[in-house]
Amino acid sequence: MKLYSVSDPAFRSYGKVLEGYDTTALVAAMQTVPMPASGTAYEPSIDALEACGIFDEMRDRAYGGMPIQIGMCWGYNTKLNCLEYHRDSEVNVGETDFVLLLAKEDEIEDGMLDTAKVKAFRVPAGVAVEVYATTLHYAPCQTAETGFRVAVVLPKGTNTEKPAFEPKNEEDTWMTARNKWLLAHPDSSEAASGAYIGLTGENIDIANG
Repeated sequence: MKLYSVSDPAFRSYGKVLEGYDTTALVAAMQTVPMPASGTAYEPSIDALEACGIFDEMRDRAYGGMPIQIGMCWGYNTKLNCLEYHRDSEVNVGETDFVLLLAKEDEIEDGMLDTAKVKAFRVPAGVAVEVYATTLHYAPCQTAETGFRVAVVLPKGTNTEKPAFEPKNEEDTWMTARNKWLLAHPDSSEAASGAYIGLTGENIDIANG
């Protein structure tokens, strides 16, 4: 599939590059976290990352003073597997270059999204990118066999325990965690674990070009 850059005009409807943030300390803090033996790991909030000076700037400037958390997704991945969205923007910063596979919420039709609509965007190391609330995304993809580490900034509480309620509409059944709605590909482990199957078409693997 075609690989765009986040500096390409094609990214404008999915997100934007955030200017004026010094990510040096954040990148250094990410490098202290050991890589998993295989697969990917995710923690919504990591003390070492939140201790960096950029935490206050992200809270006050990127999120307008709202409470936030800085966690990380890291490991080894080249596949789409799922797409998720939140009610708020997400900010990502990579320790190395990484690839985001993205689609748009308004491309969901009758509870399904065709993966042919997904676009791939390469993000340079250390660059802060905002992924809009209406942009579907999931685990980053690596650009090298050494894997990836990507800081994930979100409103505080996101991706923690799912609230308890009785579903009243279809979208309610897509929720898998707090402030997280997820569409799984049928070939994914998430689907095997009971997640809503909402992706049709190929389970994209950027390793296949």
